[in-house]
Amino acid sequence: MLISIIIPAWNEAENLTVHVPTLKLRLEKVFAEYEWEVIVCDNNSDDTTAEIARDLGCKVVNEPINQISRARNAGAGSAKGEWLLFIDADTLPLVELLSETKELCLSGEFVGCGSTVEVDGGTLLNKLRMERLNPFFRLFNFCGGAYLLVEKDAFEKIGGFSNSLYAYEEIDFVIRLKRYAKQLGKRFTVLHHHPVITSGRKGDYNPSSLINMFFSNFAAVLLFLLHLILPAKWMQKIGRTFLGFWYK
Repeated sequence: MLISIIIPAWNEAENLTVHVPTLKLRLEKVFAEYEWEVIVCDNNSDDTTAEIARDLGCKVVNEPINQISRARNAGAGSAKGEWLLFIDADTLPLVELLSETKELCLSGEFVGCGSTVEVDGGTLLNKLRMERLNPFFRLFNFCGGAYLLVEKDAFEKIGGFSNSLYAYEEIDFVIRLKRYAKQLGKRFTVLHHHPVITSGRKGDYNPSSLINMFFSNFAAVLLFLLHLILPAKWMQKIGRTFLGFWYK
């Protein structure tokens, strides 16, 4: 099997209903001559995420601890593909982006790739907050977790996503992946001609939402800088308490 698409999902029944049928049609078009699968990791949802995913023909795995790193790792653990493509539940790649991704998989030159993003919906503030990172992604070859491809062997060699991080886990992952790629004489790149379309559903203009967004982002940066020295129990407690922008 060439590629496994892994969707981490916490209470994402609505987004799965909207996005998965379109995603599968695009996968059928781009990967018509290859085997592929769609895996949804139900990350302790209390809605019908798992049932909807099964009804849509996805393979469903469960991760009882509500954490994005663990959800992605659990999905990867059941994947059969040579390549793992992590896509958020509120995110949808264009056919052109999937085609670029396929060519990258077949080239033999890369261990993975990410994508710049185009934000659909939500507030202008949140759109600017997210899309402002695109030049940074291209300049420094980093990406967010909305669309992230990695060779399965490389994923396993670097130990997957860090379970000590509750945010910015993709930055830590890409740092380690690029280091590993250098050892192999391969590369990691960020595709930008056809940005992945992702939701701007977070970051409303009401005061509590804005405070939550800015405080959570500040806390996430601080935890990222300290995660190698703080005890795992502290990281878990602080992460769940202060990163409400992602976990509430």
